[in-house]
Amino acid sequence: MALPEKAIDRVALYFKALSDPTRLRILNALRESERSVGELTDIAQCSQANVSKHLRVLSDAGIVARTPRGTTTVISVADPAIYDLCSLVCDSVARELEKDLALHQALTANRKQVR
Repeated sequence: MALPEKAIDRVALYFKALSDPTRLRILNALRESERSVGELTDIAQCSQANVSKHLRVLSDAGIVARTPRGTTTVISVADPAIYDLCSLVCDSVARELEKDLALHQALTANRKQVR
């Protein structure tokens, strides 16, 4: 099924939100439980301003939700299907790494035979 142009833009926004290692670290941390911005700052090992910027991107894509609780803002996963997508991508990356490893092993074996 062909996607309308607006849908393509929305899908691109979603994937763009996943294109940064810090945002992936944040999502990985949220897999366990919701977290405060301060906790995510410690986990991501960057400034609160930087984490807030990344959270804005994830929020704009509909991936995370922010819930104010007193003086703290708690971040949670708004779309748990994100982890299904991450599993698909991780499986694909693992298959590619296995191919690379098999190639590396074949080349190493070949090099030993030539000697």
